[in-house]
Amino acid sequence: MKHIPDLRYALPGAMAALGAAILAGCSSSVPLTPPAARAPAPLEGPSEAQVATAPQVSRPSNATNPRAYRADAASHLYGLNQERIYKGRMPPLLYAIGVLQVEVDGRGNVRKLDWMRAPKHAPEVVAEIERTVRAAAPFPAPARMGKVVYTDTWLWHKSGRFQLDTLTEGQD
Repeated sequence: MKHIPDLRYALPGAMAALGAAILAGCSSSVPLTPPAARAPAPLEGPSEAQVATAPQVSRPSNATNPRAYRADAASHLYGLNQERIYKGRMPPLLYAIGVLQVEVDGRGNVRKLDWMRAPKHAPEVVAEIERTVRAAAPFPAPARMGKVVYTDTWLWHKSGRFQLDTLTEGQD
């Protein structure tokens, strides 16, 4: 019997492959394999100096609804956090899962963060996700919507690396 691929995974897989291809164009000396840590690693992102000196220019998003904008926002976050993205399929048990709603104004600035489901057992993850989102501003400017409120799910591995549900490579 011939194997027929499950089409439910075709679009997310294609988006993940596209994102990986885009990110592959950027060189990095950081190994791409996730560490095999037993406990949550210290949360490390860009330093305050790097955030302060980051260019404050936002490319426009042509999204016409929050769901389409979510893909632009996820790609933006992945681009700024390449070394922190968990590569490959996530394991069956994750350290934390959080659902965050983000309000972005017409210039791409983060105006409000609202937890729909916070990982309360991991307050350090809540703080790190909030810091990561704020440090990523300005986001792509929602040119066709004026402003946008979008929601994404953060899948957090015990190593401190993450994936966003929008661009996830799946879970075992």
